[in-house]
Amino acid sequence: MKKFFTTLRNIFSIEELRDRIFYTLGFLAVFRLGSFIVLPGVDPSKLTGESGGLLDFLNIFLGGAFNRASIFALGIMPYISASIVVQLMGMAVPYFQRLQKEGESGRKKINQITRVLTILITLAQGSGYLATTVPNEAIGIDQRLFYISSMVILTAGTVFCMWIGEKITEKGIGNGISMLIMIGIISGFPTAIYQEFTTRGGSLLLVVEIIALFFVVMGVVLLTTAVRKIPVQYARQVVGAGGKKKMLKTGQRSYIPLKVNAANVMPIIFAQSLMFLPSLIANIWADESNAAGWVAQNFSDFTSLAYNVTFGLLILLFTYFYTAITINPDQMADDLKRNNAFVPGVKPGEATSNFISVILDRITLPSALFLAIVAVLPAIAHLFGVSMTFSRFYGGTSLIIMVGVILDTLQQIESYLLMQHYEGMMKSGNIKGRQNVAMA
Repeated sequence: MKKFFTTLRNIFSIEELRDRIFYTLGFLAVFRLGSFIVLPGVDPSKLTGESGGLLDFLNIFLGGAFNRASIFALGIMPYISASIVVQLMGMAVPYFQRLQKEGESGRKKINQITRVLTILITLAQGSGYLATTVPNEAIGIDQRLFYISSMVILTAGTVFCMWIGEKITEKGIGNGISMLIMIGIISGFPTAIYQEFTTRGGSLLLVVEIIALFFVVMGVVLLTTAVRKIPVQYARQVVGAGGKKKMLKTGQRSYIPLKVNAANVMPIIFAQSLMFLPSLIANIWADESNAAGWVAQNFSDFTSLAYNVTFGLLILLFTYFYTAITINPDQMADDLKRNNAFVPGVKPGEATSNFISVILDRITLPSALFLAIVAVLPAIAHLFGVSMTFSRFYGGTSLIIMVGVILDTLQQIESYLLMQHYEGMMKSGNIKGRQNVAMA
């Protein structure tokens, strides 16, 4: 405990780090305040507060702003969607591939395209949101005026959230966009644990649930930080020129850190977005077919066996798919060859590419299985009697995002401490597994 308070004192003794922390906290406070400001013309008392399905999934990320018809009701999610689209286009469209190779100028163009696409997605999602989430009886002004003004406000709210995220990244601590998502998720934790405490009455079961949650979080931390290091040897270089005696410079040893969970949280997000289609489609024929009724019933219940088996299989498939499009063994082998580097015992070129591919396949399987287990843990926890609100923190997308963002932020704080010659937050002087590992 003494070391903890010493570390806190060291953190706030560094002026730049202290300013960045307060800057981040200030913007996060503005973001949370905006999530409680209701759209003009809406009567909050007449909002149902029920969304269900994918909408309920989005409401978790937005800290309840979605169901409150807030000016930040769409939050940063349109920007996330636009970023994913641009990222996928960068893997398939030659124009975006050229932009990625142009350095800083190309990055600025990609950011500009992402922002324009964010506005277009916000307009599309905003119209659907107003039509499906805000009931007519909750609108207290002319509906035409309400829809026009609300579309402008929702778009401005998303752009403002995007600006906040960029400012946190630039002048604060951590990745701004990820911080906004995390603060939305974690804002529901105090309410969830209070409701669970009220339900359990402070019994031993609550203690067991907290202990189980602790071990689940530790497992996700291990998954997030785990890397497979591939040793790399740089070829010896000849130094000296002209008539001078040439000397051989010993090649350096290094390694390629392959993240065990290279796909990060994307497989769960992709699988989650598809899991609402079976029940949606089956509801059309539910009255005419027993099979359609069975599908509609089972895929509307996130604790059913059919739902979780299908969910787990989709995560396995998407983990391999996203890892394959994210990591290119051929390009890695070419980069090693171009830099006069090689994997000891493996020939450069195609043999190196095959070697990396085999390692990637071996580490992707346990990663995919662990992701699938983490994704279905909330359903398992709910079956064991944990409330639905509290069970969501036992796994799934929200837990992986929170762990990843917190570790990334701690790494940045660690770097500031070490630069000022203070002892790091861990005895080893760094947060294990986070060095040289990029967040997805």
